[in-house]
Amino acid sequence: MRLRSEHWLIDSMLSRGDNIAMIWEGTEISYADLIADVSRWYDELAGLRIIPGDSVAICGDYSPNLCALMLALIANRNVVVPLTLSPGARRSELLNIAQAQACFHFEGNDVASPQRYPVGPEHELLKTLRGRSAPGLVLFSSGSTGASKAALHDFDSLLAKFRTPRPAFRTLTFLMLDHIGGINTLFYIFSQGGTAVHAKSRDPASVCRMIERHHIELLPTTPTFLNMLLISEAYLHHNCSSLRMITYGTESMPSSTLRHLGNALTGVELKQTYGLSELGILRSKSRASDSLWLKVGGAGYETKVVDNILWVRSESSMLGYLNRPSPFDGEGWFCTGDLVEVDGEWMRILGRKSEIINVGGEKVYPAEVESVLREVDNIGDVAVSGRVNPISGQIVFAQIVLHDPEPIEQVFKRIRRHCRERLEPFKVPASIELRDDPLYGERFKKMRRHT
Repeated sequence: MRLRSEHWLIDSMLSRGDNIAMIWEGTEISYADLIADVSRWYDELAGLRIIPGDSVAICGDYSPNLCALMLALIANRNVVVPLTLSPGARRSELLNIAQAQACFHFEGNDVASPQRYPVGPEHELLKTLRGRSAPGLVLFSSGSTGASKAALHDFDSLLAKFRTPRPAFRTLTFLMLDHIGGINTLFYIFSQGGTAVHAKSRDPASVCRMIERHHIELLPTTPTFLNMLLISEAYLHHNCSSLRMITYGTESMPSSTLRHLGNALTGVELKQTYGLSELGILRSKSRASDSLWLKVGGAGYETKVVDNILWVRSESSMLGYLNRPSPFDGEGWFCTGDLVEVDGEWMRILGRKSEIINVGGEKVYPAEVESVLREVDNIGDVAVSGRVNPISGQIVFAQIVLHDPEPIEQVFKRIRRHCRERLEPFKVPASIELRDDPLYGERFKKMRRHT
């Protein structure tokens, strides 16, 4: 096979033979079959005149054909630009930023329809990557203004940590493929010989049904989804005994949610993860399954805390943004923007600096208030943010989704009474709004609307 030895990961996967690499739409795909598809794509790329260094977008979910193409692009030393099916009108903008020369759009039947695009002068960072003869990865993230930032990675540097043998799991691919968490999940699975099970639907009932049907061992997800899982009680109606570990990240975990989750899913290890599009996913260790304190770092990562904000320096950091100035300081450190509390070698992530509410000079962390609000009767979900106030600068504002309809005056009275017992006065919500629509986006991450 001409593809063999083009990349260490391909060789590793090839050695897995008939082991199950993926389960998609109920069909099992072996490592041997997946690598055969990788080889086919590798030859097809040559036929399409897609040469090493070209940027190529892949649009879709975790289908076998898409994953095979991604692996072939890595072997061919291309720059991979994963996109979901949702960008719609913004897709042209993202393709232009990434300087994509081709885009493969995967339909529901796992068939790709490639399109070619003209590009202008090559970005200096793309030239640097081409000079390394290394594959690349472009991940889009949103800044505080909502504008997309394009982080360019050396894919080989990002994958290097997966050479270390670790436990293999049958894993549900919950986090989206264009997210650093989704990329980390997929390549952990493939490098360790695990099985990736496609989550066609991401609601609690469907996820629990997949856990039962396919004996899922690892569920990487978000605190928002885990709160939905607890509210739905879907885990009571399905056999989830195969589940060994839940990893959670991407946003702050309310302590009340973590506590209730531990009581509901006894015997399941709960592990907090930490990472950013710019840095990759750091190795982490929770102090205990029911604790929000963790260690982050590991081989190739250094951390420091300056003015209560976490800074990270990493061997696998991105090369830079394709559409922004470099965010690294002169020594290669990256400011994460996350406020942390430190206890020796352990830290607790309090929230994004940009989301902190300033009430008359006092800092309020939304996750802390949300955790207390979830203890109030009839509250299903909540998002806390700051609202401008002419006297105190900001007040604490809470958007509430109820289990059952109820007059807002009753809800507000109950909230104030409960919060006064649990929180300092300046942290107690001064205003609330009842919502019927979800307080999270398609990535099951809390949306806090500052007003």
